[in-house]
Amino acid sequence: MSSKSPGRRGARGRAVRVLRDLPKCGCWHPSNLPRSYASAAITQAHAAELGNDVPKEPLMFLKPPSSVIGPEEAIVLTKYSQRVEHEGELAMVIGRRCAHLSDADDALSFVMGYTCLDDVTARDLQKSDVQFTRAKGFDTFCAVGPHIETALDPSNVLVETHVNGARRQSGVTSLMIYPPAFLVRWISRMMTLVPGDVIATGTPAGVGPLLAGDTVEVSVAGIGVLRNPVHRPQA
Repeated sequence: MSSKSPGRRGARGRAVRVLRDLPKCGCWHPSNLPRSYASAAITQAHAAELGNDVPKEPLMFLKPPSSVIGPEEAIVLTKYSQRVEHEGELAMVIGRRCAHLSDADDALSFVMGYTCLDDVTARDLQKSDVQFTRAKGFDTFCAVGPHIETALDPSNVLVETHVNGARRQSGVTSLMIYPPAFLVRWISRMMTLVPGDVIATGTPAGVGPLLAGDTVEVSVAGIGVLRNPVHRPQA
């Protein structure tokens, strides 16, 4: 992943970690590719729009490293799906190794920072397969960026998605079914989290289709805008 402004700083002068610089800090390199974890349904409204009950526990799935792209890189639709949709989200980037965190542990102290993420999903395949691996695992289906904000309170920030300038999604993280700190603790109790791992926190209501020629923008207040063009499937 890359950024066009490696010296960039966040709003009001807060320090950010630029994605292109991550290999220098040892977070992303060939021997330690990032894993993307995600939690389905940021709010009761999103669960309802998919016809799902509110989960009693977070529904976790993984997106492969080959799905990850950066800002301005193309989301490439797949010929195996007739309904590919956007899911704009706040994402956490792990900065320190952690496992088996207790309720007393400061879970967010293991987070290096926060960024925007588009959990692109082949909705028809998600419904037909039941489990999410194929629907969410296609190449280019995990856009992340534009940088990592290292000084953000994730408890009540606005997350929005626009397609071709029209707002599709808008919600605040205070309405999450499971807040960010809970997700870090919960995942750490099943598998060790390592630096560079990305946790997507779930999406607001308003998910919708992506078509070739679209431009999708995911914004998180205090971080910035992740922008990606959408391309037709490869022949």
